[in-house]
Amino acid sequence: MTDAAARAPEVSALELERRGFRRRQTTRSVLVATASTIVFAAVVWVGVVNTPGWSAVQESFFNADSWARAWPQVIAGFWLNIRVLVVSALGVAVVGTLLAAARTVRSPVLFPLRALAAAYTDLFRGLPLIIVLYLIGFGVPALGFTTQRIPAELLGTLALVLTYSSYVAEVLRAGLDAVHPSQRLAARALGLSSGQTLRIVLLPQAVRKVTPALMNDFISMQKDVGLISVLGAVDAVRAAGIVQAQLFDYTPYVLAGVLFVLLAIPCIRFVDAYSARLRRREQIGAVV
Repeated sequence: MTDAAARAPEVSALELERRGFRRRQTTRSVLVATASTIVFAAVVWVGVVNTPGWSAVQESFFNADSWARAWPQVIAGFWLNIRVLVVSALGVAVVGTLLAAARTVRSPVLFPLRALAAAYTDLFRGLPLIIVLYLIGFGVPALGFTTQRIPAELLGTLALVLTYSSYVAEVLRAGLDAVHPSQRLAARALGLSSGQTLRIVLLPQAVRKVTPALMNDFISMQKDVGLISVLGAVDAVRAAGIVQAQLFDYTPYVLAGVLFVLLAIPCIRFVDAYSARLRRREQIGAVV
């Protein structure tokens, strides 16, 4: 017997009975939830397929032949969406962090920087993304910086970074404000500079506090990446539109929607699991 096993407290019979009861209750809840879900899905399915227009809807939105014909073009456009999403997420992380840091500086000398960051977040949180896309997508090329054609996906990425940086900056600022002031004071007392305090002490704690909110912004950006199609980029949405015009049904749009949902589900499940973990840590000893 190891030392750890020897030091472990003996579990009483009452506690073992409680654990067994909890396991039985959990199993029962899972079975009931599964059965009710199956019954509900069956009722909805029967109700939908027996409507008078179901055959027309099935032909226009769930056509297997149209799905197969649209797949190559839509999946090729979807890879463009993924590339834009990755680049946009990195840009948003950098710009949003800088904006949050600028909004939390306390030096009176840097007040213009703080005011500029506040104006930026107010502006781009208020503007709809599609208007930002039009302003960047058609306004930047009109300035004549270059005679070369600027790719639509690059302009769309810039618009996404400008818009979502304002959201992420506010989330990070809320996380920084939620860190207790004693953390900053202790770091400065240890000789860390303001920049080191922000980078080493405050920012890691702030990110942990607001990770669910940040992931929700990321999930929202996953969907909005499809809006770059308004600038002419042949992404999944634009490719679906091209095929739809050829086949005269909306199945390609359904295919594009399914791909976006499959992209979002892992992030959604991660947010749920992380939120549940934080809740358990905060409520340790409070659950009867």
